[in-house]
Amino acid sequence: MIGKIRQKLIDSEPRMAPKNLALICPICERAIPESQKDAHHLIPKSKGGKATEYLHRICHRQIHALFTETELATQLNTALALQEHPDMQRFIQWVKTKPEHFFEKSRKSIRLKD
Repeated sequence: MIGKIRQKLIDSEPRMAPKNLALICPICERAIPESQKDAHHLIPKSKGGKATEYLHRICHRQIHALFTETELATQLNTALALQEHPDMQRFIQWVKTKPEHFFEKSRKSIRLKD
């Protein structure tokens, strides 16, 4: 029988995902190849954020091209909130037609000047 404290420690340890299990991008819902995996801070580090999620590099770049760090910190700090934004919905519909390893540079929105 394992003690309660030891059991809590075992339960809190991060579990290693099998190598063959593909990560799914929470934005475009496609598998993320290892070469296209980017960690995105849900709340930007400059605004005190710590939690990250893995995204496709193209999805990650698009998020930062469209939104300011203040918008990301206050309104768009979950994958669901990002998915529901009209600008991201247009991007998601477009990127879902591309292969998983596809990458194209994103341009900053002209409305972002900070």
